[in-house]
Amino acid sequence: MEVEWKVEKNLSDQICKQLLGWYDQNHRDLPWRNTKDPYHIWVSEIMLQQTRVDTVIPYYERFMEKFPTIQTLAHADEESVIKAWEGLGYYSRARNLHGAAKEVTAKYDGQVPQHPDDISTLRGVGPYTAGAILSIAYNLKAPAVDGNVMRVFSRLFALHDDIARPATRRLMERVAMKLIPDDRPGDFNQALMELGAMICTPKSPRCLACPLHHQCKAFDQDLVLKLPVKQKAKKVKLVRTVFTWIEYKGQVLMEKRPTKGLLAGMWGFPTLTYSKTITPQHVVNTFCEEQGIAFQHMKMCGTLNHIFTHRRWDGVIMQVYVNKLPVLNDPNLKWIDIDSIEDLALPTVYKKVSQLVELGV
Repeated sequence: MEVEWKVEKNLSDQICKQLLGWYDQNHRDLPWRNTKDPYHIWVSEIMLQQTRVDTVIPYYERFMEKFPTIQTLAHADEESVIKAWEGLGYYSRARNLHGAAKEVTAKYDGQVPQHPDDISTLRGVGPYTAGAILSIAYNLKAPAVDGNVMRVFSRLFALHDDIARPATRRLMERVAMKLIPDDRPGDFNQALMELGAMICTPKSPRCLACPLHHQCKAFDQDLVLKLPVKQKAKKVKLVRTVFTWIEYKGQVLMEKRPTKGLLAGMWGFPTLTYSKTITPQHVVNTFCEEQGIAFQHMKMCGTLNHIFTHRRWDGVIMQVYVNKLPVLNDPNLKWIDIDSIEDLALPTVYKKVSQLVELGV
């Protein structure tokens, strides 16, 4: 059974006053903070998931220039959306945003819904994103609890609940609702996030610069570096990978990845896996035979390791020179001019492959 949380009103008032006062004087001037447009705020929040602010800023500005309204995004083709997202990673975010924009345009006449039940049904919009949009854009009292906020609350109230558990998130959403002021819900939520990002950091928190250190139980009890509690992350799975660069007279073979899974639906170079008992050359030979590709010779031209969230591709790059252009029966394979590679929305790992082949590493 989940425990109900109580925050005394005088403490709540102190926290609000001091936190908002600090935020007014110290918040960063970020482009998405200069608008109340729910679409713009939505885009920024999706981009900021698992990505640093400094990295997001130029992507956000280019994306807004290319897709200034939710209608322009909804009517764009997926390839151009992915291209605009290129380099940010976690491409499912872009696909979900694109799909949700289409839904908002069709179902809500292009207006991002203001009701929690409606906005929460949109693709890629979880409790945090919904709360951020509703509070910042619409000035509605809604919790927006992300990792920064959970860290702040864990320390402020000396909570030892595992923040990886859904029940802990729900507890902290209730805590937030007790604290959020009626008049400035969006600013309060952003102030909490800013405090976690700038002051109450995971390592080396600047406690004496924190506007809430007098109220902070973890600071008082010397628990700051022991909180928050979080279960250990899953081990990264090692996958032996072969990146194949199959070339014929200025063209290279590209493969569209499956619609589900890692880098779903994106174009890259044919990517194969092998085991300790099978050589990279063998898997490339097998692939070429299956596709009817005859080649003159093959060589290993480099190695590349790339880490995703829970997976690492420990790879070699095999360069294959083809005798003649075969007829491809697989719709997920195509030949493109090597000079046109940069026009495709390539995931970072395949950009690295292209660069290494070009360098002859």
